[in-house]
Formats: sequence, C-alpha cells, structure tokens
Amino acid sequence: MNISHKEHQVHLAHTFRTTHGARDVMPVMIVDIDGGLGEAAPVHYYGENTETVRSFLDAASKVIGDDPFELEALSEKLERVAAFNYSAKAAIDMAMHDLAGKKLGVPLYKYFGITPRTDLPTSYTISISDPDSMKKQTEQAPGYQVYKVKVGVLGDIEMVAAVRDATKARIRVDANEGWSVKEASARIKELEKLDIEFIEQPLHRDDFDGFRLLRSKTDLPIIADEGIFRACDIPKYVGLVDGINIKLSKSGGLREAMKMIAVARAHKMKVMIGCMVETSVGITAAAQIASLVDYADLDGNILITDDPYKGVTVEDGFLKLPGGPGLGVTRA
Repeated sequence: MNISHKEHQVHLAHTFRTTHGARDVMPVMIVDIDGGLGEAAPVHYYGENTETVRSFLDAASKVIGDDPFELEALSEKLERVAAFNYSAKAAIDMAMHDLAGKKLGVPLYKYFGITPRTDLPTSYTISISDPDSMKKQTEQAPGYQVYKVKVGVLGDIEMVAAVRDATKARIRVDANEGWSVKEASARIKELEKLDIEFIEQPLHRDDFDGFRLLRSKTDLPIIADEGIFRACDIPKYVGLVDGINIKLSKSGGLREAMKMIAVARAHKMKVMIGCMVETSVGITAAAQIASLVDYADLDGNILITDDPYKGVTVEDGFLKLPGGPGLGVTRA
C-alpha cells in the first residue's frame, strides 16, 4: 500500500491557551493510505511535533504491508519501529480503519458493532483568558449542552464564574496539571459553589499521593488525562480518580482506545473521549466510538476556522455521525 502525508496549518477562532501554552495556529498531519485517511495532532508536551511525525511515517511505510484488516499485527510492527510517537501511530491506525471500512462499504461504527447514540453532547472548550473574554467566548458559542473551561492559573475561579454567568449549561473544568494539591483543595471548594460537573487533571500526572489526598477531600468527580496514554496506564490511577480521558493522538489510535475503554470499565471508571485541536478527520475517527463512553469532548474541529474536511457535525450540542463508509469524511 502507498502512504502519503501532508501538513496543514489550521487556524483557531480564538487563541487556544492552557497551562501548557498558547496557540493561534496548530500544525497537523493528514495521512493517506490508498485512500484511507488519518490524522496526527502532535503536541510538544508529549515530545512530538510535525518533524517527529514525518520521520516516524517515513520509517513506518516500510512495515505497513498490504492488508488493512491485519490491524493487530500492524500495531505490533509500529511499536517496533519506535516507542511513543503516538499521534503518528494514531494517524496510521485511523487511515487503515478508514480503508477497511471503505473496502467493506460500512461506516466504522458498524464495523465495530456500535449503535450511534443521539443523546451524547460534546463539550465546547473555553480557553484561558480574562473573565470578560471568556464570558464572550461562551456567549459567542450558544447552544451547547456542556462547556469545558480551561483553568490552572491565578484568577481562574473568577474565570469560571464569568462563564457560569453566561450559561446555565453544564460546566467542566480542566486544569491541565496546573495546580498543586494545596491550590486544588482551595479552588475546588470554590468551584463546588459554581455547580461544576467534574474536574479534569487538577494535578501533575505523577502526583499519585496528591490525587489520593484530593480524592479524600471532595466529592466532585476527578478525571485523569495527561498521565493516561494506553491501557497499561489505567490501573495505577484506580482508586485515585473517577475516570479517564482517552485521546486517539495520545493513545495511538482506535484499536488501543477500544482496549482502554474495556480496561476502564473493568475498574468501574468513567470514560471520556477527548481530542487535540484537529480537523474533522481525527475528530470523526474518535466520534465513531464515542457512543461507548460517558462523556465526549470532541470540539477540536469546531475551534478552527479552516477545516479542510467534513465529517461529524454537532446539532444542538449533540454529535451526529456521517453515514458514509469508513470514517465518512469528505473534502470540505
């Protein structure tokens, strides 16, 4: 099979600012394997960028083979090419799944035996800014059932309060490892007054003692993200958090994400399917399995102004999958 890739610079409608940094433009890599599409959305805090993705794809082209249905064997081959590089591996995984679905003439959700839900809302992300700007961000994106507010900096309680002032919808907060245990304990008490649904990644990914202490101090659910790459990472968080956030570009693709859902469920943990800033290729791939999880945060394509593809859409805040074979993604 032939593999090609193309870098896209996608532009954000608002500066996307978290504790990991700020971006107005995000580079992504679209992979094409004999007509099957996938996407790598590398981020620097996981040690990836478009150059590492390009290097991995060039090396991986030698082991891809010619059968899109040999996905388990391909996963093992890609692990031998190089460790980590999960966004690049995810792009190949998505493209092969897309190609397999196209060869069978069925959408991926049918390939997986999934019945799409019509009641699964995606959150819409409000990134860090001053309170007035965050209130305006919320007001300029009406109709969502859930808003996810980035926190983890000084003054973030006032920021969440401004968003709450703009909407009666559910609010989730994501600190992206930005708080210490002391800070998290104090701010969670304030957040409880603002009717928050849950807290994502309040502490550094390796602060297991901190998670244990925090878990004893609040009834608000806590979701782990940055430290959860693959299924083998989940058990070390059992008893410390209430759930996990799976992202295809963080886990290596759909195949590993399905394993992660199974492991999390075995430990009675909640599951969220999330994303990076991505085009409709990556977001639609994640949406194919979203009906298996509790929460969806699949707004990466909504946050950009120049998505080159069309796929999953959002209607009244709810995800609606395309019906075409494979991912069902087409050029915009």
